[in-house]
Amino acid sequence: MNNMNKLDHLLKRVEKPGRYIGGEVHSVVKDPAAVDANFAFAFPDMYEIGMSYLGLQILYHQLNKRENIYCQRVFAPAVDMETLLREEKMPLMTLESKTPLKDCDLLGFTLQYEMSYTTVLNMMDLAQIPLYSKDRGEEYPLICAGGPCAYNPEPLADFVDFFVIGDGEEALPAVVEKYIECKKAGMDREEFLREACKMEGIYVPKFYEVEYKEDGTINKLCKLYDGAPDTVQRAMISEIESVDFPVKPIIPMVEAVHDRSIVETFRGCTRGCRFCQAGMIYRPVRERSKDRILDLCRQSLENTGNDELSLLSLSTSDHSEFESFAMELIDYTKSENVSLSLPSLRIDKFAFEVLNKIQEFKKSGLTYAPEAGTQRLRDVINKGVSEEDILTSIEQALELGWQHIKLYFMIGLPTETYEDLDGIADLARKIMDLNFKVNGRAGGRFRLTVSVSNFVPKADTPFQWAAQNTAEEFAEKHNYLIQKLKIKGVTFNYHDNTTSSYEAVFARGDRRCSKLLYEAHKAGCKFDGWSEHFKPEAWEKAFEASGIDRNFYTTRERSFDEVLPWDIIDCSVSKKFLINEAKKAVAEQTTQDCRHGCVGCGINRRVKCQMDGILGGKND
Repeated sequence: MNNMNKLDHLLKRVEKPGRYIGGEVHSVVKDPAAVDANFAFAFPDMYEIGMSYLGLQILYHQLNKRENIYCQRVFAPAVDMETLLREEKMPLMTLESKTPLKDCDLLGFTLQYEMSYTTVLNMMDLAQIPLYSKDRGEEYPLICAGGPCAYNPEPLADFVDFFVIGDGEEALPAVVEKYIECKKAGMDREEFLREACKMEGIYVPKFYEVEYKEDGTINKLCKLYDGAPDTVQRAMISEIESVDFPVKPIIPMVEAVHDRSIVETFRGCTRGCRFCQAGMIYRPVRERSKDRILDLCRQSLENTGNDELSLLSLSTSDHSEFESFAMELIDYTKSENVSLSLPSLRIDKFAFEVLNKIQEFKKSGLTYAPEAGTQRLRDVINKGVSEEDILTSIEQALELGWQHIKLYFMIGLPTETYEDLDGIADLARKIMDLNFKVNGRAGGRFRLTVSVSNFVPKADTPFQWAAQNTAEEFAEKHNYLIQKLKIKGVTFNYHDNTTSSYEAVFARGDRRCSKLLYEAHKAGCKFDGWSEHFKPEAWEKAFEASGIDRNFYTTRERSFDEVLPWDIIDCSVSKKFLINEAKKAVAEQTTQDCRHGCVGCGINRRVKCQMDGILGGKND
């Protein structure tokens, strides 16, 4: 019985068989035997989640437009399918050709969230591939990984053969072409890795060894291969205007979490929030032009038949031509009966005009992210928004008829006090008072949702040296806010404390954390980002079995001269700048938005920020 027949036998016994059959509109069909490299793109979560990820569509397109490479997809099977695969001893296979992953040339994981790491190991196990790279011979695929979490690759260093750091549009096809070149030359995997590590953005962990001090901190990283770089510089594309963008994305067989057309308007951010990793690692700002954006939107909608369009960026309204293309896009989508979503708007007068035009008849919720309850703490994190800004814009929203507003905050931020928590409740009360002022008794249908997430220090941010609150401290703050936010019309939501602690371990972990991951995998941990699958008891056993002290990675404040596990990676924002920002945070000093002049983060050493030319900033 071939793989397809075996799969057919299983599909009748699982929920949502459409997750596993492939054959979607715009998926690519090639003969795996007729190409030089079979690349399996692995998303360590279920189909509905992975098919919502634009990066998958971009890299799938970039690889498959090359005739000699076949990029296929694989997602983590749901628990019912995993059980059957293990019972039938069937290996995990690609969607497109039902090729067992162990028979592919390369298996690449995207790392979007630290709590997906156990799912990475589980997928390798289901594929019948040895987990540790040292145990894999020539008969197994090379394992690679990329994405934002790869900026600290060390917790996965024992399992992954090489990491692709930075923009993948050029770096990933280049390293696959290098693999083909080496294979044709008769080189083995070791020789390929020696060649690959010389390429921009490629980190090969086996060519480095970590030396630790008695206190557990890192003494130094020793090179084991002279040809390996001292630091790995992230891959970076200088502009995205001319970069090929997938206007024929794969249309999911099962409804995805975000089932819509998505167009990236620009990459990077100029605001400099000190907790935000994306705002640092995706610098500099690189825009697509208004005409290019509108053209991509039209093509994507025509090629998919989607009835919803969303623009993607870290701060949509910061695009230099936003006012111009937003109104034109609204007119177009209305004429095509397409719903338009403009997330990450900075709510100002023009944004309200845009939102009012989009939601003329039915107004959905508005979302604000003040992040902190007091101006002092907003200055600490460099949020760049005042309470007056927030209240003025919310008053406008109320006058225009919005009846549901969401506020997002982060707790556990550096220097936070209970006065800052009081500020969250005070802001909620002021908004409810505003509603009564604008709408009187008729405003009784108005709803305010206050959501708080837990601060998790991330690599390559000014807060990468900061201590995290303990799970107990987070719980105390949540309980405090529950009491403070017992306000009529206000709903309070908060994030799980334990997963935030585990996330922090891997966000700033070193290679010793691979033992913890392995033990968690053995204990059955997977889908740890899903509350219904998260197993705290199994994780506790894994910590005990691995000997990992979580407080060493979470609640411990680092000194600026400590060697950090991710120092091997150069994100192109200088450590000098990050240290200066950390000091300014403690001093409650802000740094201007770099659209108003270069702040000297170091990125212009490599690529000139488009904002310099557009908005008159100056190079550092």
